[in-house]
Amino acid sequence: MKSVRVPAYAKVNLCLDIVGRLPDGYHELRTIFQAISLHDTLELESQSKPRIHLQIVGNSALAHEPGPDNLVCRALQQLRRELRMRGGVRAVLTKRIPVGRGLGGGSSDAAAALIGLLRLTGKSMELARLTEIASSLGADVPFFLHGGRALGISRGNEIYPLPDCYRHSVAVVSPHDIAVPTRDAYQWLGQRLTKGPDASKLWRFCALCWSPQEDHLSNDFEEVVFRRHPRLAAIKRELLRQGAIGASLAGSGSAVFGIFTNPAMARRTARAFPKDQVFVCSILSRAEYRRKMGGPDFA
Repeated sequence: MKSVRVPAYAKVNLCLDIVGRLPDGYHELRTIFQAISLHDTLELESQSKPRIHLQIVGNSALAHEPGPDNLVCRALQQLRRELRMRGGVRAVLTKRIPVGRGLGGGSSDAAAALIGLLRLTGKSMELARLTEIASSLGADVPFFLHGGRALGISRGNEIYPLPDCYRHSVAVVSPHDIAVPTRDAYQWLGQRLTKGPDASKLWRFCALCWSPQEDHLSNDFEEVVFRRHPRLAAIKRELLRQGAIGASLAGSGSAVFGIFTNPAMARRTARAFPKDQVFVCSILSRAEYRRKMGGPDFA
């Protein structure tokens, strides 16, 4: 049987503004996504039985038979119907990205499933339709079709590529004992959902956030999340003390990341957090991301 292997890369948010609510009730975001080299691995193999079988390994919290609501299962099932496949797919997902830490692992796995199934079948699809399927799975999923560095607006699902930045190193600190459900983080924000009259100025946001120096990181979740989990604020301070040129909460947390110009400095910094899970990785350009994913060219 034919098989393919696809990496599913994590992301960090270099800037994340929450500017209001959309008519459908979702929060309106303005964010700068950046892909990093930390990744899960998804292996797909065609099978004659017309079903999706997914096995998850590498994470004790997920090492069980996943249900139909799993994002990889949903992605494979939707695209399988779209492609009118007669056979099924056997999938093995090896998890390395920690779950529920704001690094986009689940969304990235779903995008890897879409790209991987196109590779497995040798078929193609218009980007607009593939993006529509990705968006139906989750707000972050469309970004992971492209990778690199990108502006995300609306729910974060409307993606505009931005110039790549320097290939800096990234130290991601994931506390074992702190989890921040995204729904809780939004509730903690309460009514503080708007940036005021300048919120409509996308050029202003991008001018502040797309500098390749990476020293203008910001995240609207930090104030409310750090108030409830002071240790996350302490991790950010320590990353900066260790020499990071910028540090921030990842998504709604609970991972905190620092950006370093020197890989050796990032590796040394990892030793400052012996009680936490720490990943030392690098920023991925859009071209490198596409090359490693092996997906279609969406230039």
